[in-house]
Amino acid sequence: MILLSFDVEEFDMPFEYGKSIPFEEQMKISKEGTAIILDLLKPHQIKATFFCTANFANHAPHLIEKMIHEGHEVASHGYYHSDFKPEHLLQSRIALEQITKKPVIGFRMARMMPVDEEEIAKAGYTYNTSINPTYIPGRYNHFLKPRTHFMQSGVLQIPASVSPLVRIPLFWLSFHNFPLAIYKQLCRWTYSTDHYLNLYFHPWEFTDLNKPERFGFPHYVSRNSGYKMTKRLNDLIKWLIKENYTFGTFKDFISTIR
Repeated sequence: MILLSFDVEEFDMPFEYGKSIPFEEQMKISKEGTAIILDLLKPHQIKATFFCTANFANHAPHLIEKMIHEGHEVASHGYYHSDFKPEHLLQSRIALEQITKKPVIGFRMARMMPVDEEEIAKAGYTYNTSINPTYIPGRYNHFLKPRTHFMQSGVLQIPASVSPLVRIPLFWLSFHNFPLAIYKQLCRWTYSTDHYLNLYFHPWEFTDLNKPERFGFPHYVSRNSGYKMTKRLNDLIKWLIKENYTFGTFKDFISTIR
């Protein structure tokens, strides 16, 4: 199963590069990207999982309702993207359930940072997908973590997909920078070993990020953003469909492994 997911948050990434933009602009960019993603998925009849911060959801309930209406899963990405307290785990789940009128069973930590699994369990989540099981310089070293799903502290862990052996990550930065043909072959190799793919992106990637004075992003972040990103993901989806891969939400995936 192909697990497409999107981390839907207030667009605060410029803060990491010494830039700041008003909250209204952060929301505008994230809303625009989210709308593009929903429009991209709909013709293919693909269901995805949207990991949303409660802060985003509170300011864009119409988009959260649209996700639910179109059959997608909404899960938690915390309450705020740049501020975390353990109590946010439960608070974000409750806030999202109030908007979606659906159970929220999954969590992904902002920026794939560490999070206490016992706190995840106490907050009522079934699964956590906050591990990228590879080494990202300056971020984390999870090279010794399991590559595929496993249980920890009563919570199902579903790591992001990395290739076998050398653990090449298949996350959003790889998708922006690898030739699409190479990325597809990495997907094929990983799927043939693991029998599923966990791929994640962000709404702001689908907007024009080639504005260094405004955002401060290096080229490897802004490359193939905006229209090019939309086209690349559409091409990948078409290829996956042609190759007879199936798509599903994390909730769907859990029902198959149980």
